[in-house]
Amino acid sequence: MLLHLLRHGQSTWNVEGRLQGQTLHVPLTDLGREQAAAAADLLASRAIAGVWCSDQLRAIETARVVAGRHRLTPHQTPLLREQSLGNLEGRLTSELAPEQVPEGVDISEVAWGGGESLQQVHARMRVLVEELSVAFDPGAEVVLVSHGDTLRVLLALLDGRGHREVTWEPLANCEIITRTLPGGPVGGRC
Repeated sequence: MLLHLLRHGQSTWNVEGRLQGQTLHVPLTDLGREQAAAAADLLASRAIAGVWCSDQLRAIETARVVAGRHRLTPHQTPLLREQSLGNLEGRLTSELAPEQVPEGVDISEVAWGGGESLQQVHARMRVLVEELSVAFDPGAEVVLVSHGDTLRVLLALLDGRGHREVTWEPLANCEIITRTLPGGPVGGRC
């Protein structure tokens, strides 16, 4: 299965510098809608069998543009939500103060703000991959519209890496990364 991983278009909170996490109602900006249209153009010639997206507004709006080019309706799932940041959501990044990682715990296992750890997101991505494997034929092409941190964790899983091995390269709004979903169980330590 060929997966086209797509980060949502620019949102109003991206512009404001706010931590979005799993806040559901954050919409795209005009630029975000233009970015979604450009991504749809890039995927227009592909034989897309399905578009799955986070159930957060910024991802839904992006997915609708892409899916519309293929006369599809996006399938919304909370599995593709961004990492929950608990009580940090909505705060300006400029307001944040560094916090210590508890002794004996890897940073990827801390649920910052009472939200969700990268370890938990990694486990959620395993469930997503299992659902995709059941929902589509092995030769299908599927677009997944999600969020930066979630997509980085999914990339780690697809590349056979665990939650402690997530890489943090920049992932631009509406950037598309294509990966093959391997047959059988997906690697990556939990």
